[in-house]
Amino acid sequence: MCEIFVKADPGLYESRARSLRLHGVVTSIRLEKIFWNVLEEIAVRDGMNTNQLITKLYDELIAYRGHIDNFSSFLRVCCLRYTSLMLDGEITTDKHLPLAGLHNAKAETKGFLI
Repeated sequence: MCEIFVKADPGLYESRARSLRLHGVVTSIRLEKIFWNVLEEIAVRDGMNTNQLITKLYDELIAYRGHIDNFSSFLRVCCLRYTSLMLDGEITTDKHLPLAGLHNAKAETKGFLI
């Protein structure tokens, strides 16, 4: 069973830090390459670059929760939820269709905000 995991490309779990500006403040976020890849995919779907997506997620999380405990972990969860929702058929797998504006009541009942 573990073979499908241990034979993964080591580059995918290589951790990389990226510096970006969140409202004029330079910050650094460290994620594994596979998460950066998924964030880029999500961003492209909605006509953004990765930094714009991260800023949008940051702003929406602050507006919804009022604070952020661990933003890097939040971004990892976003990536896993994105792939999980696609696999479950909750959101389209057509990567040419944007996610912005999607409303999915079924996903929301499972605690997923889209």
